[in-house]
Amino acid sequence: MSRAASLLRHLAAVLAVAGAAGCAHNSPYEPLDPLEPINRPIYTFNIKADHYVLKPAAKAYVAVVPSPVRTGISNFIDNLLYPTVIVNDLLQGKLVQAARDTGRFAINSTYGIAGLLDPASKIGLTKHNEDLGQTLGRWGVGEGWYLMLPLLGPYTNRDLVGRFGDNWTEILQYTDSVEEFDRVVLAGVDIVDTRSKVLDLDSVLEQQFDPYVFVRTAYLQRRLNLVYDGNPPLELLEPPLPE
Repeated sequence: MSRAASLLRHLAAVLAVAGAAGCAHNSPYEPLDPLEPINRPIYTFNIKADHYVLKPAAKAYVAVVPSPVRTGISNFIDNLLYPTVIVNDLLQGKLVQAARDTGRFAINSTYGIAGLLDPASKIGLTKHNEDLGQTLGRWGVGEGWYLMLPLLGPYTNRDLVGRFGDNWTEILQYTDSVEEFDRVVLAGVDIVDTRSKVLDLDSVLEQQFDPYVFVRTAYLQRRLNLVYDGNPPLELLEPPLPE
């Protein structure tokens, strides 16, 4: 089976689950989490994997790689993946933002030395965050179930569908000169780089009475905020009153 056929098969399966889960936006404080008995053990596994593997790798990355180099690596990866943002700008009907993001990508890819530098931000072409999960949410598709995936962390049905779909907009999918091993290495660097940026938040998580609920609420709040470009309906952000 080809890579494209395999991807389409998995996408269809996840779409079926998402459709069965309904199409209404839910409050982060009242999520659909019917798989919680399964999600919690997976969360525990992820925390242990992070403690023994990812967190030490992120700490070593920060200790060994100078800050300017880490910034360049982060810029390069962000720029490499930026066509996904542009495509979803267009899918959401954000034509002006799509034009600005296209300009940002062009400038950083050339004057920014393949994205290692970020001259576009200095002239006002700031970075945006758009993906297919947000696009589906903007057009009324609800989150569906909350999912905790092994090693990948929190998702929803909608965001998992979006993640599969966004594969089609990644440049490396269409570059024959880049080997699969190189893609894996790049993904690994991206994961470690992303983890290094949130090391300071570990103490906040450790102070929570129920870290699983804290992570679930924080993830769903962030995704809701992204779907509504920072202005979600207030009724979705207010915790339910105690009965």
